[in-house]
Amino acid sequence: MTPALKSPRTLLLTIACATAIAALAQAPTYRIAGTVSNSTTGAPVQGATVAVLAVEDSQRIASVHSANDGRFAVEGLPAGKYQLTASKRGFTTAAYDEHEQFSSAIVTGEGQNPTNLLFRLTPGAVLRGVVTSDGGDPVEGARVMLFTRPQTHDPSAKIQQADAAITDDTGAYEFDNLPKGSYLLAVAAEPWYALHSGGARQAPRNPSLDVAYPTTFFDSTTEEASASPILLTGGSRVEADVNLHAVTAVRLTVEAPRKPDGSNVPPQLRQTVFGTEVSVEGALQMGADRAEMEGLAPGQYELTQGDPPRVVVLDAISSQQIDPGAGIPAFPLSGTLQTASGSPYTGEAVVTLEPADAATGLKPLVSEFNRGSFSFSAVPAGKWTLAAEQSGLPVPVLSVALGDRAHAGNLITVQDRPQTIVVRVSADGMRVEGFARKNGKGAPGVMVLVVPKNPSAFPAMVRRDQSDSDGSFSVRDVSSGDYTVLAIENAWDDQNPLDWARREVIARYLPGGISVTVRDASDKIIHLVAPVPVQKR
Repeated sequence: MTPALKSPRTLLLTIACATAIAALAQAPTYRIAGTVSNSTTGAPVQGATVAVLAVEDSQRIASVHSANDGRFAVEGLPAGKYQLTASKRGFTTAAYDEHEQFSSAIVTGEGQNPTNLLFRLTPGAVLRGVVTSDGGDPVEGARVMLFTRPQTHDPSAKIQQADAAITDDTGAYEFDNLPKGSYLLAVAAEPWYALHSGGARQAPRNPSLDVAYPTTFFDSTTEEASASPILLTGGSRVEADVNLHAVTAVRLTVEAPRKPDGSNVPPQLRQTVFGTEVSVEGALQMGADRAEMEGLAPGQYELTQGDPPRVVVLDAISSQQIDPGAGIPAFPLSGTLQTASGSPYTGEAVVTLEPADAATGLKPLVSEFNRGSFSFSAVPAGKWTLAAEQSGLPVPVLSVALGDRAHAGNLITVQDRPQTIVVRVSADGMRVEGFARKNGKGAPGVMVLVVPKNPSAFPAMVRRDQSDSDGSFSVRDVSSGDYTVLAIENAWDDQNPLDWARREVIARYLPGGISVTVRDASDKIIHLVAPVPVQKR
């Protein structure tokens, strides 16, 4: 049977597809190669998994294992830009040339030769210890909280909880495979033999058993400000024992007014450790017109009582009855976020209120921004500063409006009534892209800064990146404004990083930078025409 003739259109499509497939088959491919080494000893690392990831979504494209001499090679890659990661048991997983949250991507293609890379992996550190009580007995079931202490000049960096563990029957705990850095340790527990009243206003069965352990920090101090930092280096093994001392438990008696429906308004007790809210050990006993919180460890608390609520800052060193008129009146505060142009802010964010006057003893309040709004149920009257961040990056606050009255900055005054505010933030989310060059060649691994020319916007609106293997960079989340783009070598020095958050430090580099004006653009990307010269530190 004679086959039917193809139409001219079908024939053209067939030829085009065949040509595209042939071109794809003939397209050149490239390789990424190098050596994985131990950053502490310099020895080659055998059996590390080296993964090539897509820059856009971090999807794995290929992976190989390093050989006995630490060498690795990934073949057959199209021209492009890739993330490179390495991992092995006992080492901290890392991206290539990683510093803080930045790293250098690897570029393949004509004129690029990423085949002699040195990928340094840092051995994970181990922190272990034993929690004991009076007399040296082990404390089983203690909650051990580990916090990271910032070692960066980023002013937005805060102490954050990194991990938690529960002690075993020997009182031991262990955290393994930790990145190098500075850490803080806190322990919370309850004596196994503690016996409280079990009922409101009843005397304890045995006063000597009405005891509690205060939150205790390494090195066995109950004062947060006196906690000793623990410095971990790559591969280090550090012992950090903590001794708990039982003291007489605290009982707080608080009035519990009735709601219109006849139910009581229960008090709320809040405690933070290094800025992180933690659960409060103790029992709440509700009576007809009052509440008793018993079994509390002596320490600092925030008590919210009454209706309307009042917030009391307590240094609870002994049992006490709280005056219902004590504390600062508190009121609901809610709001929305808008961009500088007035459009709704999209995505999720974290909104934080910090007391403007540290002398009040009040702790920060945190709310999640989602579905277009944020809210705080009870904010003590007074002055607060509002901050917002998304994905760990600060979102600069431009102004705050209450009704038809707006003022620049992020200061909020909570008055004697519920308030709804509108917060305008700088969140254009544009990118500045370009190349950092030294002696006419792309410079990899240098710090790139987009520095606002307006001194009042410093350092909140400074944005950073690290140049890739060909010297290219892409600085994200840049707001509208006038900037100077800088490229500085040796700025990531682990022992002495550049203090980029101080304008007086950056000032000497500004004359050697490239000026750029960022305005809201449809493509959201600003391409620098001229390369940014790399400056010596």
